[in-house]
Amino acid sequence: MASRTRRTTQKPQKTTRIPRSALDRLKRQIPARLSHIRRARSQRSFALELGVFQQNVNRYERGTTPHVDFLITLALKEGVSLDWLLLGRGRPRRR
Repeated sequence: MASRTRRTTQKPQKTTRIPRSALDRLKRQIPARLSHIRRARSQRSFALELGVFQQNVNRYERGTTPHVDFLITLALKEGVSLDWLLLGRGRPRRR
């Protein structure tokens, strides 16, 4: 006797849209946080430590949205919280 699997229909979850202005405000704060992480190091030495080109660090600090791979590398090598880096929540450094 074959068992039948019941399918349950779930109502779609209501998603809350984040206003574009809020997203833009968060994005504009990322360059300052990158500079905070870099501290007194030159962009060139910082880039070498992360394995990226200095031009990328420069662009990111001037407002270009950083690539995901860069953000993950930064978080792992520098011990930085992505939550803080992207959203400003919590502490900059992980314990």
